[in-house]
Amino acid sequence: MTFTVGFDLDMTLIDSRPGIGATYQALCEVTGVAIDIDLVVSRLGPPLEQELAHWFPPDQVADMVTRYRELYPRYAIAPTRLLPGAAEAVAAVHDAGGRVIVITAKRGDLARLHLKHVDLPVDEVEGLVWKDGKAQALRAAKAVGYVGDHVADMAAAVAAGVPGIGVSTGPCSAGELAAAGARAVLPDLTLFANCLADIRVGP
Repeated sequence: MTFTVGFDLDMTLIDSRPGIGATYQALCEVTGVAIDIDLVVSRLGPPLEQELAHWFPPDQVADMVTRYRELYPRYAIAPTRLLPGAAEAVAAVHDAGGRVIVITAKRGDLARLHLKHVDLPVDEVEGLVWKDGKAQALRAAKAVGYVGDHVADMAAAVAAGVPGIGVSTGPCSAGELAAAGARAVLPDLTLFANCLADIRVGP
């Protein structure tokens, strides 16, 4: 029987930090606002609006979101690289007869640009979701598990009633991911295939 596994995108499947940093640098140049880019890329995960609210007044955030997304395809896609084990993890799901859905806070069309660039064949993308939105997307997809690098990803898996597999390739430590409810925590996706049979049987 076909099953579905959910994956986060940034810092789970791809290292998007160089391109995101370049996009923020371009935003700095067009707005004249100083942004600590190293800090920004050290805490990827939450929605864009939340990050931009650290640097712009509330009444400017919506406009900055638009500007950032206009710049994004030019600056953010080309530097993207797959994280270790990402291609193999997606292939393991497909080889076992499953589907892969990417569930991300990033806008869906921008997520698809990344996936096309790194030639990662996923079956579905659900964008602009975070926390409870990710849990809803997991339930809607009837996913059997969710793989992510952020404590919010693990919380979404718990809320959806499916195992969360944490990878410590992003801003959250292995201990933080475990405390957030991860069924297992991996240093990267190279060991994901070992977890696949476990999450397929459910919680």
